[in-house]
Amino acid sequence: MSCRVVVLISGSGSNLQALIEQLDSPAEIVGVIANRPQAYGLQRATVAGIANECLDHQGFSSREAFDQALAERIDSYQPDLVVLAGFMRILTPELVRRYHGRMLNIHPSLLPKYKGLHTHQRALDAGDAEHGATIHFVTEELDGGPLVVQGRVKVIADDSAETLAARVQLIEHRLYPLAVSWFAQGRLRLASQGAELDGELIASGGLRMEDYPQTSEA
Repeated sequence: MSCRVVVLISGSGSNLQALIEQLDSPAEIVGVIANRPQAYGLQRATVAGIANECLDHQGFSSREAFDQALAERIDSYQPDLVVLAGFMRILTPELVRRYHGRMLNIHPSLLPKYKGLHTHQRALDAGDAEHGATIHFVTEELDGGPLVVQGRVKVIADDSAETLAARVQLIEHRLYPLAVSWFAQGRLRLASQGAELDGELIASGGLRMEDYPQTSEA
């Protein structure tokens, strides 16, 4: 039985492309929804033969009205999992609760460090020796849900925010297929005390990607 996945995007969709290329059964991307008409990820979905649509947030009078319409579009695909892949919207509590335990996000920092925006420059300004990306379950706290897995890169002396972001993005493209595959296989779940993998509670700092076999691309 397949795990039906809906992916929400706002931009280029590079993480969507990684999911398209690396996910195996039982994970199945059944729909892609963008909130911006110019999102290139919609073209990626079309090329891959995946149903896709744009729900432009600018056409709604409030965040609540948009999220209500978004929930209706998501539900039309009957998803088991909702994946935020560069979806640049702060979700209302009602929407988050609707998909509790069934929504994952990727964030370009080693959470709990640097929630929000401009994470790469903030890591450089702090003089961090390493930076990276985190997969977490979505809760009502912005970038604050239970951590699943992190991938790390070393910060190089002459890094700019752009060069650091490019290396982190390569990590993201390995992280997301790994975590989504775990969920689709029934290995990853959100329990009352936090995220669990294979029935074991994941520590508050999340798992390290380097400790786990890669997806079928490897």
